[in-house]
Amino acid sequence: MYIELIAIIVAGIGAGGLVLVVNRLTGRRLPRFAVPLAAAVAMFAYALWSEYTWGARTVASLPEGVVEVTHVDQAIPWKPWTLLAPVTTRVMAANRIGVQSRPDAPEVRLVELYLLARWHSARTVMVLIDCAAPARADATDAALTDPSVAEWQPLGPADPLLRAVCVPPE
Repeated sequence: MYIELIAIIVAGIGAGGLVLVVNRLTGRRLPRFAVPLAAAVAMFAYALWSEYTWGARTVASLPEGVVEVTHVDQAIPWKPWTLLAPVTTRVMAANRIGVQSRPDAPEVRLVELYLLARWHSARTVMVLIDCAAPARADATDAALTDPSVAEWQPLGPADPLLRAVCVPPE
């Protein structure tokens, strides 16, 4: 968060400085508000760029074998431009390489999910996915010992989590 704030300030200083140099080279022909206006536009443009590309940049930086399961686009009332074009605020990714199964229940898979949210620390959650049912359950100690005692939540056949964990990679 602080790095982004510093980047916004640097963008403003850079744009303002560039317009200041252009103004000096043209014999001070630009209006007096040109420098602060350029700084403000650059700061706002960088903030918008950063906001709208966060989701794509986050997914692109995921390690090999970790795939995006889903993302949440949100319209935020105090950011009126998001009412026209919602911004990605959360991403869920699954570690396909680390998927584990048990010999006595091969259709039940243990997968590590990464919950990523803008302005928040990443969280890791372990879940059980029953590819045959299809269903999802939290990976508690009891559920890891005996998957039949897990509190299973049904998943639709087209659920992105089910596809990410149960469908072999192409």
